[in-house]
Amino acid sequence: MQASAAARLSANQLETLAKEIHAMAESFGFQQISIVDPNLGESLDAHKAWLEKGYHGEMGYLENHLDKREHPYELVPGSCRVISVRMNHLPPAFSSLEVLNTPEKAYIARYTLGRDYHKTFRKRLTQFGEAIRQKAEGLEFRAFVDSAPVMERPIAEQGGLGWTGKHTLILNRKAGSWFFLGELMINLPLPTDQPKDTKRHCGSCTACLDVCPTKAFDGPYQLNATKCISYLTIESKAAIPVELRPLMGNRIFGCDDCQLVCPWNRFAKHTEESDFQPRHSLDNITLLELWDWNEAMFLKRTEGSAIRRTGFDGWRRNLAVAIGNSRGGETAATALLAKREECPPLVQEHIDWAVQQLRN
Repeated sequence: MQASAAARLSANQLETLAKEIHAMAESFGFQQISIVDPNLGESLDAHKAWLEKGYHGEMGYLENHLDKREHPYELVPGSCRVISVRMNHLPPAFSSLEVLNTPEKAYIARYTLGRDYHKTFRKRLTQFGEAIRQKAEGLEFRAFVDSAPVMERPIAEQGGLGWTGKHTLILNRKAGSWFFLGELMINLPLPTDQPKDTKRHCGSCTACLDVCPTKAFDGPYQLNATKCISYLTIESKAAIPVELRPLMGNRIFGCDDCQLVCPWNRFAKHTEESDFQPRHSLDNITLLELWDWNEAMFLKRTEGSAIRRTGFDGWRRNLAVAIGNSRGGETAATALLAKREECPPLVQEHIDWAVQQLRN
């Protein structure tokens, strides 16, 4: 990346461009942006301490490229600013608590109900970068959406997009936490945005910690991912620990409990992005309907969806546990056993556990 664009712009021109960039953001579907020159030393120290506890489990990639996590400009040589961006994703059809309280229905994290956000968000960020380039010839940029060792939450916090809640997610006073974060790394030394409020506004509230089904928080800001339902149902490829299975309820892909109870989410705004609207009735569907999917149906109905990350075997593993928790009796047990022989040993183990639960 060359610094040619910067060489041709005065300080006044850079300031004007920064204002124009802010004004442009909404037209690309972004609710807020901030221009940041991050300082991530303390954040990296906290990340290392978290790794040392083994809280990352099978996510070995979180141990890699620690130097680039602290110095993100190394990811894009020549860059000198990060534009931190947030984009709402909460769909209007919000029946989360109703689904969670109906054991025979499947709960899928709200952010995965529509199109894979990585694709939609990255495309918009790239278009945003191209639009900025139209105003600054020679601009070089690269868009990131959870796709590289970028410490997006500390960057967002330093840019004033919110503060880190006790559940480790970024909270915003006007939008809660139902949003995605992305970054545009650029080679222009734009004036940075100075947050007016750098406080954390959780106070004495511990609702998110208290509600966690598997007690995955060892304390405020300390998430043990190996006990987190999102990790267990998405990241982990191993057998789900037996002691955690009954606690997972009907959650088959991710978990939103810590966000559902957060008082700040009463200010959350619904997304107007069509890509984030639920597909194939996944926001209100029964576990046995999903269990009836074969692999071809799974691949077809999760095309372009983040749900594919778990793979078909992981999907069935998760469903088996949820069906075991469904109190569906012999009907559910029979449905599980009907597909047992076609499943790999990992899934069979979870089917056997579930059948035992249903028959007890």
